[in-house]
Amino acid sequence: MKKVDRRSALTIALATAASAVVTKHATAQQPTASAGKEIAPGVRQVELGKARASMIPAYKTVSMRDVVYQPKAKTSNPGMKNDMVCHCAEGELRIKQGPGMEFVAKKGDVWSCNKGLPEDTENIGRGVSIMRVIDFDFVA
Repeated sequence: MKKVDRRSALTIALATAASAVVTKHATAQQPTASAGKEIAPGVRQVELGKARASMIPAYKTVSMRDVVYQPKAKTSNPGMKNDMVCHCAEGELRIKQGPGMEFVAKKGDVWSCNKGLPEDTENIGRGVSIMRVIDFDFVA
């Protein structure tokens, strides 16, 4: 396990707090099966707002999106393009982030991903699963 510095801890804390506030509001407006754009069979991405300037010095912008997985749908990402904090807003997702780094995220769980980290995600529940993602884009 990596040691977490103050900047990383602050980033994660702010993202988690923001996700909790937005989740309360957004759960009343869950994305429909046809919302957003299809990024894989049975998987749609719904933008929840435009990128805004970040107050965290290491990042240029921050944005948020939902990734909606139909039952048994999955995605594979060989390397994250930026740091992010993810939240399972609905359902159950199996997350594989490389050898020995596999877990099941259930409704309410929060995790983070760093730039370059691979991630395979699969909906293992019986209903729709929603992964809420807060993206942190680096200063160029």
